[in-house]
Amino acid sequence: MAGNNSVTAEVTLEKLLKDIESLESIIAGWDEHERITITALKRAIDDLNKEAMARLIRGLKKSPEAMAALKEVIGDEIVYSVLRHHELVKPSLQERIEQALDSVRPMLQGHGGNVELVSVEPPSKATVRLIGACSGCPASELTLSEGVEKAIKEQCPEITEIIKAKGICTTDTPVNFVSPFARGIEKNWIFAANFDELPENELVVREVGGQSVILAKLENNVVCYQNACAHLGMPLDMSELKDGVLTCSYHAFEYLIKSGECLTVPEVQLQTHAVRVIANKVEVSLS
Repeated sequence: MAGNNSVTAEVTLEKLLKDIESLESIIAGWDEHERITITALKRAIDDLNKEAMARLIRGLKKSPEAMAALKEVIGDEIVYSVLRHHELVKPSLQERIEQALDSVRPMLQGHGGNVELVSVEPPSKATVRLIGACSGCPASELTLSEGVEKAIKEQCPEITEIIKAKGICTTDTPVNFVSPFARGIEKNWIFAANFDELPENELVVREVGGQSVILAKLENNVVCYQNACAHLGMPLDMSELKDGVLTCSYHAFEYLIKSGECLTVPEVQLQTHAVRVIANKVEVSLS
């Protein structure tokens, strides 16, 4: 008898899930009574498998060596997916952070932006990046603190440090820009200037709420900072703004005008104030 030279195809999670989806699409075309029956059968099989696996895990917990082996095999994506389906293992930290980001993505996408998880450093640090219209724009800090950070810390209280990675800001952000989370919190918005009166790529000094601030119009966006260098607090009235870099006229400290980040001493940055532009009116909320 000739030998069997066929090679067994590799079993992957992706292939198994596609097989399930194909069967589910067939079932979707059945009549209601048949769908109810097959759903009940599936639930009964799931209940049986979950109980069997739960008892197996409880038995393995009695042996430290067996538990060590179990923890190792849970790293297999198929094993992990099945145990997660039956809620026999908790979602990983990365999964929970992604779930938190999923909860705010609809609001961000409604404003032409998004957020992505860059990295997770257990037990307490995560790095995210705002992208699209949410990156480097006037209300990006508000979006990060009131939207993204809040969602992550509610879902993952062990995360105590959230780092904002640098992103790319789009140039087609609408003029009527407000952080999607600005309406959800109480802020005192103060009129600062008319949008069409601000010169492009120039500094404008304004008195807002008894404080001196600088405004800069960058294409369709406006940024606002305290009129004080982060070095010794000297005013920035006479500073040079060239190629997106603001240079203090006193001690030549350089800052990125889009974000307020200091290029001279990266540990410091300009004090940022939230900005919104509505119906040609530039309004500032002092931080």
